[in-house]
Amino acid sequence: LLGLVVGIVLAAVRSSYDKNEEALKIKGGIGYYILKILNAVSKAYITVMRGVPVVVQLMIWYFVILVSAEDIPIAIVAFGLNSGAYVAEIFRGGIMSIDNGQFEAGRSLGFSYFQTMRYIVIPQTIKSTLPTLLNELIALFKETSIAGYVGIMDLTKGGDIIRGRTFSAYMPLFAVALIYLVIVMFLTFVVSKMERRLRKSER
Repeated sequence: LLGLVVGIVLAAVRSSYDKNEEALKIKGGIGYYILKILNAVSKAYITVMRGVPVVVQLMIWYFVILVSAEDIPIAIVAFGLNSGAYVAEIFRGGIMSIDNGQFEAGRSLGFSYFQTMRYIVIPQTIKSTLPTLLNELIALFKETSIAGYVGIMDLTKGGDIIRGRTFSAYMPLFAVALIYLVIVMFLTFVVSKMERRLRKSER
């Protein structure tokens, strides 16, 4: 959820700049420079988050930034902010694929730019990017298996502790793999149901 919120905000900033850069440049004013700075910050954020391995980011959050915080909130922040960079690019691609006529129709109805994005563009973007978002969700879910690197008790860490106590790697590791597989299959099923409902609503 954190990654989704961060991703939507970053995607809105980047796509707004890409779509309106020429018009804002001609118009001038402080709005152009504010959006330009926000776009530069967003690009830098996405570059850093996608360029640094998530395990390194997790360690930085755990050992440097949030030293005295609880384990689970640290993991939520680390994985959420990392995922936000990927979600931002997914959403940006979806927003850029929406025809400009949709923007113009919203504005002609009296909507502001933000209302047009909220009521017209973003819902269509979510529908078109849903399968890609599912892949990101599954990838994020599987990435959480590295949380044990900083001592956070997760499914993989639990399986590893059982392996250390029983001296048997077969049962705990296959059990962990099976649990991950079942959860991923469930997520795939839920999103496929959502996709079918969205297709029905179109008709």
